[in-house]
Amino acid sequence: MAGVASAHTEPGSQPAWTEVMDVDAIRRATWRMAHEVVERNPDVAGLVVLGLRAGGVSLAESLGEILGRIGEDAPCPAVEVGALDVSMHRDDFALRPVQPLGVSEIPGDLEGAVVVLVDDVLFTGRTVRAALDALVDYGRPRLVQLAVMVDRGHRELPIRADFVGLNLPTSLDETVEVGPSTVRLGRPRP
Repeated sequence: MAGVASAHTEPGSQPAWTEVMDVDAIRRATWRMAHEVVERNPDVAGLVVLGLRAGGVSLAESLGEILGRIGEDAPCPAVEVGALDVSMHRDDFALRPVQPLGVSEIPGDLEGAVVVLVDDVLFTGRTVRAALDALVDYGRPRLVQLAVMVDRGHRELPIRADFVGLNLPTSLDETVEVGPSTVRLGRPRP
């Protein structure tokens, strides 16, 4: 879950960080989201979990592992986990150069599948829009759902997450950073 959401702080300034989730809170939130995925998708056999590069891949792997372990008496079937690079589908080429983040790794055919897109932070919604565009390169899923560790608000597009680890209201000049053992909020220094 390494990644940084848009930082709107002044160039060269270092934000003051506040931890909002520790490793235990991240683990609990990931387990809760996995249970919510199973509640909404009882037949997980056709489920594909795709982490968005770069921030969502680690969370997608964690979700996939947990989904396979839920229910000691009747574990879920193995869930396919992959990665999706959306850099070529972004709409902000004028603001920043296109740099592919990595190869998309799609586990099989997405035609008719239930896809859970996974990202670390939901902010404007533009990365998710790019992911939806990128998905059609690999097939036409029956259903697409979105899981994020942090929803920080400030949507510019009508996109919402189906599964959220933490709703964290922020101001535009704050930064949210999600790592494997912490979620922290950066505020500009006065």
